[in-house]
Amino acid sequence: MEVLLDIIGGDIVSEEDTRYDASHIQVLEGWEAVRKRPGMYVGSTTERGLRQMVFEVADRAVNEVLAGRAASVDITLMPDGGVCVADDGPGVPIDETEGAGGPGLEALLTQMQAGVGTGGRHDVTLGFCGVGPAVANALSCRMTAEVRREGVLWVQEYARGEASTPLTEAGTATGSGTTIAFWPDADIFGATEFSFDGLEERFREVAFLNQGLEISLTDLRRPDESRSVRLRFPGGTRDFVDFLDGHAAASTPVDTIAFECEDPRMGGVTEVAFRWCSCPGERVQSFANSRPTVGGTHAVGFRDGMTAAVTAYAREQGLLTPTAPGFDADRIGEGLTAVVSVKLDRPEFEGSTRGVLGNSEVRDCVGQAVQDHLGRWLKEDQDRAAAVIGQIVQGARRD
Repeated sequence: MEVLLDIIGGDIVSEEDTRYDASHIQVLEGWEAVRKRPGMYVGSTTERGLRQMVFEVADRAVNEVLAGRAASVDITLMPDGGVCVADDGPGVPIDETEGAGGPGLEALLTQMQAGVGTGGRHDVTLGFCGVGPAVANALSCRMTAEVRREGVLWVQEYARGEASTPLTEAGTATGSGTTIAFWPDADIFGATEFSFDGLEERFREVAFLNQGLEISLTDLRRPDESRSVRLRFPGGTRDFVDFLDGHAAASTPVDTIAFECEDPRMGGVTEVAFRWCSCPGERVQSFANSRPTVGGTHAVGFRDGMTAAVTAYAREQGLLTPTAPGFDADRIGEGLTAVVSVKLDRPEFEGSTRGVLGNSEVRDCVGQAVQDHLGRWLKEDQDRAAAVIGQIVQGARRD
């Protein structure tokens, strides 16, 4: 063994070179760990990581709106490279003595919050980690906070995760709310250019999935090319399907089918919208607690329910004999555009990126809800049903 050790990899190594003990362990304290390994907290040091920082700061503001304490969230990309996130809620509590309002301002922005992003169906986590705004602070060369609360304006500045000025009363305030601005640290990120389109895509998804939410996104980095979008969709998942179809909507043979269904068995609610059009392929997007998913029990349940409803109707109409095999999910999905969203009190995700929902009971609950609603819809209007089933049957015959 000693001889082998001396020639591993073709290099001559000594016993001293291969020894590993406590002296080799590097202990990182405070925000040094975040700044040393930023990818563990925001995913990367590329533009994708920059986006995650915006989401970590915006999470709290979005949830203020969903809780009914604020009306809207405004995100602005500023000319000097900073990002400003503002809401018109009651304002972050100034100190811990304010109790139920949440952590005090300095604690919120300088301490990683335990349990951030692990709330139930009424909480939204925009990013994939949900580590809180303090991580964005640690990865920024500068952060500023303004709180308008109970008629008083409070301000404080931070740098690389720590307060650089004391919390200061700066005068009277009109209205209420919280404004947090941050400037990513160029020493950590190779480039600090945010993608407007990337931010818009995720904020649009969340606005579609939460009907009471209003988000504004503005780009002021180039005065001659400023952009602004207002994202609010009262139609929820129905509007989402319309958006996904885009110009293809004109060729849609049937209206969008949409429903919302609460089921205590899974401790949550299912929101589904779908329709068929003449475009090839399948466009199905799934979400769990407003997180995009690449699959999981809700997506499988949706396909189960679609297959069961369409096959049962086709047998009733004599389009399939009692002994003929039913339509498979791929055939039914041809030309289908759908959004499948579940909001659960206790979501269980597989893997560190939370891309696959694992709650076993969700499959049956979603499947039954889809089967019931689609089955009822097919029976209510023979013309609509004929358009859908005819498309599926013709496709199956071509196969």
